[in-house]
Amino acid sequence: MDMTETTSPKSTLLIIDDMPANIAVLLEFLSRDGFKVLASQSGQQGIETAEYAQPDLILLDVMMPGISGFEVCQKLKANPKTQDIPIIFMTALSNTDNKVNGFQLGAADYITKPLQYEEVLARVNTHIKIRKQQQQILLQNEQLQERTLLLEKRTEELEKRNLELDAFAHTVAHDLKNPLGEMIGLIEVLVESFPTALQLPAKWTKRFQLVQKSGQQSVNIIDALLLLAGVSRQRRVETITLNMSSIVTKVVEQRLVHMIEQYQAKIDFPEVWPMVKGYPSWVEEIWINYVSNGLKYGGQPPYLALGADTIRPGMIRFWVRDNGKGLTLEEQAQLFTPFTRLHQARVEGHGLGLSIVQQIAEKLGGEVGVESELGKGSIFYFTLPADGV
Repeated sequence: MDMTETTSPKSTLLIIDDMPANIAVLLEFLSRDGFKVLASQSGQQGIETAEYAQPDLILLDVMMPGISGFEVCQKLKANPKTQDIPIIFMTALSNTDNKVNGFQLGAADYITKPLQYEEVLARVNTHIKIRKQQQQILLQNEQLQERTLLLEKRTEELEKRNLELDAFAHTVAHDLKNPLGEMIGLIEVLVESFPTALQLPAKWTKRFQLVQKSGQQSVNIIDALLLLAGVSRQRRVETITLNMSSIVTKVVEQRLVHMIEQYQAKIDFPEVWPMVKGYPSWVEEIWINYVSNGLKYGGQPPYLALGADTIRPGMIRFWVRDNGKGLTLEEQAQLFTPFTRLHQARVEGHGLGLSIVQQIAEKLGGEVGVESELGKGSIFYFTLPADGV
């Protein structure tokens, strides 16, 4: 056995025994094997030595005059300063009751006299190793608790900063939206009020149109940011049973009607939809994003099919299938990343739409995804809990 491995750095042992001869033999034997050995010839002295010296292990004789080994063990285990030090009893008492009594008082082990010194050494090394491991675990737990407290503190600070930043962004977005709306309105008034008999120079007309377009794009970005902030800020959402037919009809026949006419698109969707739970205005935004993306990325002209199916008990999948060129795996991986937009000539946008869709679906207990194959179009989907789940 390699003693340098089990006793390095050197461990301190305390022998409590009223017999000087026993102490002398153990002292010589254990010192030779690399231990620092302390000795006490009475129970009271041993208790005092253990408290100030804090040994790694105590070898304690059971039969001593005055305070017995059992009493010494009881007092050491009752003292917070010494209660974790392992104690090995040395005794000539071999009956079971004495051993059980010792273990009940907190002893780690027993060695029966006459002592076999190889056995003593093996048991001492074993219990010191266990003690070191316990101390290491306690230290790691303390360090983990400190790191956890620090992480909790930083998390609280980060949440506070996020709330402040969110409130600031919300205020700025509102403050930007008003003057932009006025600017767009002013351009429209200028164009409408200009004398019809006078023809505007072509470059003026082009610039007016550019200002209008840029202004409207800025308003759309602000609206998307406000929606994203609202979804992120909402911790709990009160969901209701959705009239999906009404929501989809509103999206197709009201909110996106001009875009559908612009792209000369055809859209098919069922009259009857599955019953699900959700938040109506948010689900409406999901359909707007998916359908508008289908118009932009679809074929020429776009043909979109909307539908729903049950993917597993209690969860309904809603989808938009387009007739576009399809997406590569790399493009699919980028889709739901904020401010990421696929580079295609027909597409204009700010890259927030699908990120918002993902956050909305997750807040409502669902998920989002895409299935696509080059040359065969794409299916964009989101899931929601079925009504009654």
